[in-house]
Amino acid sequence: MRGTVREGTVYSLLCFATIGALVLAGAGDTMFLVLGTLLTGLATFALVAYPDTDPATEAAMKFFVFASVTGAIMIFGLSYWFGAAGSTLLADLPGMDTMPMAVLLGFVAVVVGLGYKASLVPFHFWAPDAYEGGPLSIAAYLSVVPKIGALFALAQVVRDLPPESGWTAIIAGLAVLTMTYGYLAALAQTNVIRLLAYSSIAQSGYFLLGILAVGASELALPSIILFAAAYAAMNLGAFAVAASTGRTLNDFDGLGRAQPLIGLAMVIFLLSLVGIPPLAGFVGKFLLFAAAIDVQYTWVAVVAIINSVLSLAVYLRLVVPMYRQGNVVVARTDIWLKAVLIIALTVTLLLGVFAQVFVGPFA
Repeated sequence: MRGTVREGTVYSLLCFATIGALVLAGAGDTMFLVLGTLLTGLATFALVAYPDTDPATEAAMKFFVFASVTGAIMIFGLSYWFGAAGSTLLADLPGMDTMPMAVLLGFVAVVVGLGYKASLVPFHFWAPDAYEGGPLSIAAYLSVVPKIGALFALAQVVRDLPPESGWTAIIAGLAVLTMTYGYLAALAQTNVIRLLAYSSIAQSGYFLLGILAVGASELALPSIILFAAAYAAMNLGAFAVAASTGRTLNDFDGLGRAQPLIGLAMVIFLLSLVGIPPLAGFVGKFLLFAAAIDVQYTWVAVVAIINSVLSLAVYLRLVVPMYRQGNVVVARTDIWLKAVLIIALTVTLLLGVFAQVFVGPFA
């Protein structure tokens, strides 16, 4: 995208999308949920369609249609909350404790609206096509910034919801469905970008373990924040390696033997996504599991651990070709990709190696 006549447009759209994600993450009002969703949506549609190719245009159109429908559902559902609470402030949601049906209908609508942004199952269908059709740098951005913004917004919402409304059962079910489906679908992929897309979907399910505990456990917010930092580092690192190597599993043949440092970095990112100690992903997932267990959702934590074992099979599909005998692939890295790799690797290692600094205050 560098050097093109629309380069400045890309940076403007990235700024709008990032502002939208920040609005979502800090939302204290239902109108900010709508505003943040619209800002990130409108900017990311254009970013996905930027290459002006048939796959990119098709992916952006699917993204747009899906966002339009889910956004409309969310706005409609929020009208129930406004009617029941008499306010758009999230802090006034506890006043709806006498109207559980309005609370539940509004929450389901919000989950639909934010769930598509976070690519939760079953609102994930746009993600693999958008990641594959758009530029790789945009796919990496979509997998981190809007997703984390939406998940933080969901945490803001549930913090003020009456507990008797039953929202925890919905989040628990979505967590199990998202983690399991994401990894099972990833197992069938031969395209690395689609594999990472389904991996990103599965990782969204782990965030929900922390959201389950919001308002009921002191571990909830620290676990979400720490896992968000770990996820951003290891996922961006994996996409950076893919950007320098290729989009298919065959493109990774012999990468670890031809360029040992890049191969080692990719292995570290993938093992961190699994949750292997002493890497950042392990620390984040450890706190998420602890938060879920703390609020008596041990069975969800057990399912998450089983899915972590399943994820090892997914990521080994990338690691095995990297060290397989045969054709040797040489990665193409420029200074910016190297910078992303170094920063992502440093964060992934430091968050894991110095885990006690983060875990200690909450142990």
